[in-house]
Amino acid sequence: MSANIITFPPGFIWGTSTAAAQIETAYNHDWLNVKSKDGHVFNRTSDHELHRDEDVGYITTLGNAYRMSVAWWRLQPEPFAKFDKQVVAEYRSFIAKLKARNTYIMMVLHHFTNPLWFVREGSWENQNTVPMFLDYVQQMVDNFGDLVNNWNTFNEPAVYLFNSRLQGGFPPFKKSLTGFYRALKNMSRAHRLSVPLIKAAYPNVPVGISKNAVIFAPENILGRLPAKLADKVFMEYVADHFIDGCDYWGMSYYAKIRLNPFPISEVDAPGKLDKMGLPHDKMWEYYPMGMKESILRYHKRYGKPMFITESGICTENSDVRIASIKDYLTLLHQCIQEGVDLKGYFHWSTIDNFEWNLGPTYRFGLVQVDFETGKRTMKKCGEFYRTVVQNNGIPHEA
Repeated sequence: MSANIITFPPGFIWGTSTAAAQIETAYNHDWLNVKSKDGHVFNRTSDHELHRDEDVGYITTLGNAYRMSVAWWRLQPEPFAKFDKQVVAEYRSFIAKLKARNTYIMMVLHHFTNPLWFVREGSWENQNTVPMFLDYVQQMVDNFGDLVNNWNTFNEPAVYLFNSRLQGGFPPFKKSLTGFYRALKNMSRAHRLSVPLIKAAYPNVPVGISKNAVIFAPENILGRLPAKLADKVFMEYVADHFIDGCDYWGMSYYAKIRLNPFPISEVDAPGKLDKMGLPHDKMWEYYPMGMKESILRYHKRYGKPMFITESGICTENSDVRIASIKDYLTLLHQCIQEGVDLKGYFHWSTIDNFEWNLGPTYRFGLVQVDFETGKRTMKKCGEFYRTVVQNNGIPHEA
């Protein structure tokens, strides 16, 4: 009898994921001092820069891989400036410690956050900022390429563009269809032009994107058209702008969103999901089957190898998180059995962080962070995920 309920293929990549802005103290980026939904100010986060050695231990305990980003705003104080050598050395030391423990590094170039100077130059609506981003990419390759196993150009561009240019919840807090379109065009162009910069130096290192998948569904007749439109734009139109140059398709998944015609979530309409009798976490409706549906959809559409670059649930209940991990991994295993070339899974997130416009009380971490003291404590769900990593699957006793 197998020791596992489910066993993944040999060489499957297991890891966790974070974003620099959410775990490092804010400095000269466009989220600095933004007030979150829970009343906190985006400034101090998880003190990662003060706990790098300790965090290396958690990262390497929770997988053989780590998906990360660096602070562009610290590395490059102005357009086309040479990277700050001290900051480069700080990150190289951190990554080298991970590599010493045979950690596979997936490096994200853009994760929702821009330097303040980039914003002053017009941000992504201005085509003249694309060369600035490409200069950053070139210096990332020059300074860190020897340590990186996999490059992720943009994290969840549809989420970023919707929230920053249409819904107005992310910096620069705009509600402009024209702004959305211009930023999409410039970001996708930056993605395409980044690929040859990486490949020129490291032709065999894979480059891809991380595209968030959402299941949009109508709650009533008023929600039919909005759900159909949201699905078309979010899942296909934006995605198609980023497929060129991808060696693989990275996908994150968290939620199903019903529309009536407005979004129904715990964030947008607190208590509504309970009244509807639908399972949910602190943010969204819980619908794990949507991950499988989305994987199969993108597998059919693009035919690329795939990574799950983020997956998680917003809760402080470890038992609920453990159950969700089991749900998701069971469905991932089914996708592999059905022919999807799924390379790896990155859980979101390694440690508790500052959840963008919502705040630090919205927790996804496998490791608890006391935001007053910075103290880290492995959660029960973290111990569970460690056994998954060690067994390359879900063991019977888990």
